[in-house]
Amino acid sequence: MPAWAVLGVMVLVPVLLMLVYSFLTKEFRGGVIWEPSLAAYDQFFCSRGLFGDEPCTIEWTYIAIFWRSIWQAGLATLLSLLIGLPTAYYIATRPAKTRPLWVFLITIPYWVNLLIRTVSMKFMLRDNGPLNDVLLGLGVIDSPLTIVNTNFAVQMGLFYSYLPFMVLPIYASVERYDFNLSEAAADLYASKLTTLRRILLPAVKPGVIAGCILVFVPSLGSFLAPDLLGGARNFMIGSLIEEQFKGNAGNWPFGAAASMILLTMVLVLLLIFARQQAKAQKGAG
Repeated sequence: MPAWAVLGVMVLVPVLLMLVYSFLTKEFRGGVIWEPSLAAYDQFFCSRGLFGDEPCTIEWTYIAIFWRSIWQAGLATLLSLLIGLPTAYYIATRPAKTRPLWVFLITIPYWVNLLIRTVSMKFMLRDNGPLNDVLLGLGVIDSPLTIVNTNFAVQMGLFYSYLPFMVLPIYASVERYDFNLSEAAADLYASKLTTLRRILLPAVKPGVIAGCILVFVPSLGSFLAPDLLGGARNFMIGSLIEEQFKGNAGNWPFGAAASMILLTMVLVLLLIFARQQAKAQKGAG
């Protein structure tokens, strides 16, 4: 009961509040007027011209922001998997007495606030930052690279922020893996690639899936990396939602509507995944 009470107060009530706000009317000075309206959803999906009196045409601006968010989150997930899987495997194959040290090193960044870490990343990537200084000193480039305020900078920020979310669940799966299976495969003349594809990856699949979800979902709604590293031209859906709740110029119903659309999309993806997993387990049974 205490757990359900905490979930209800901390999760369900805020979500229901956002749902209600998404169907209310914007107040001129910020906030809402308690009059039911579909204007927020209409604004998201429809473009009605400068004065709002034209027939509805598709509003591609917000759809483009959603699409940018999806592919940025997807790419961050892929990069985290490519780095996180071998990292987790390496840690899990170290002597038992040194594994806690490696896990400790992975979690050290989380001792510092995400805002500070993102600002530090911006300092690293700026035109006169350490990265460009090193590349110039090595003679790799002739002039500083403009990295900040690009999609690449946003991607680096997402990757850096959420990589441990990929490493830790995969590490937990690999640590439980029976390495005698790999030895048996080698005795049967299986190549390392075959062993990886046919034995190791299926065994650690739950950890891979958990890591992908833990990276993709927060990356999709992230706003610090896009705001600080991407600028106005590289908006993501989290930045769009954040802007609607700042100052008197905000539009709370529209921000709530965008939040509900994002939440619905994530829930649909998770439900599809859960259904596929259930079918796979049923088939295996």
